[in-house]
Amino acid sequence: MKNVAVVGYGYWGPNILRVLMSNDSVQVKYLCELDSSKLSLAKSKYPDLSFTRDFDTVLNDSEIDAVFIVTPIFSHYELAKKALQKGKDVFVEKPLTGSAETTEDLIKIAEKNEKILMVGHTFEFSPPVMETKKIIDSGDLGDIYFITSSRVNLGIHRKDMSVIWDLAPHDFSMMFSWLDESPSEILTLGRDSIFKGNLDIAFMNIKFPSGIIANVEVSWLSPVKMRKTVIVGSKKMLVYDDTESVEKIKIYDKGVDFKEPEDFGEYQLTYRSGSIISPKLPNKEPLKIEIAHFIDCITNRTTPKTDGYSALRVIKAIEAAEKSAQEGKYIKI
Repeated sequence: MKNVAVVGYGYWGPNILRVLMSNDSVQVKYLCELDSSKLSLAKSKYPDLSFTRDFDTVLNDSEIDAVFIVTPIFSHYELAKKALQKGKDVFVEKPLTGSAETTEDLIKIAEKNEKILMVGHTFEFSPPVMETKKIIDSGDLGDIYFITSSRVNLGIHRKDMSVIWDLAPHDFSMMFSWLDESPSEILTLGRDSIFKGNLDIAFMNIKFPSGIIANVEVSWLSPVKMRKTVIVGSKKMLVYDDTESVEKIKIYDKGVDFKEPEDFGEYQLTYRSGSIISPKLPNKEPLKIEIAHFIDCITNRTTPKTDGYSALRVIKAIEAAEKSAQEGKYIKI
């Protein structure tokens, strides 16, 4: 059984701790949190845990095998760096750090100390996302032409990061995993509607080396919540809607068949419209799958699905998207 500590009990920390407490493969020894009121709240729910406001108390405990860092993004790098150097395996909530440079440094430190480093790209462990990956890899959709994605809602406006840093990691991590490639160029059109200098809406056009193109829309200013992705292939099309309660994936046997003219006649197009299939998906919480994967990796010393390099390609894309919004042109990655 692995001994672990959770650092941070803000927005996502309670979910991490809840899942860890239900996992029989780990023993949660510490909850570390600076805010005394949040610590008091946690104590009322988990009275048997050890609580501290001092991160060094966690790091200096030789029994701690791994640390879960669930704090604001600006603190990720320093906390993860100290934990890795102290010989702890580390899980960090997305995004891993606030820059490609610091992410690369954490990768080097983890490799030097032979420690596991994993980022919380939770959607990559979602059953519909994993099923979509299987469908694409099977070739059932044919050659992928393009992908469109909308991730919008009303709030929560954050002053410490833009909507790109907040929401785009989800779509970027899924998309890059599905396609098994990183983007080559990104063009962003965005606006800072509420807090000047902090984008709350962004439309990102993405080019991939394979020729696939994508458009990702993220926003904190929408009257409705949307979590929809459309993947169009040469054979079939797929729609993944995470707001659907049951049929989160639908595969459409629709498309266009092109026929070369045999003489000097016109080109012929045939439009197909066949069946719509919604595959049955397991009803499992993505966070439970993700944390179980991390525990398995630190137990068996295997590379996580969402390792430091997975985090790096997402952060490079985010930086390019932010830079493009400022300069108004495509940014090469």
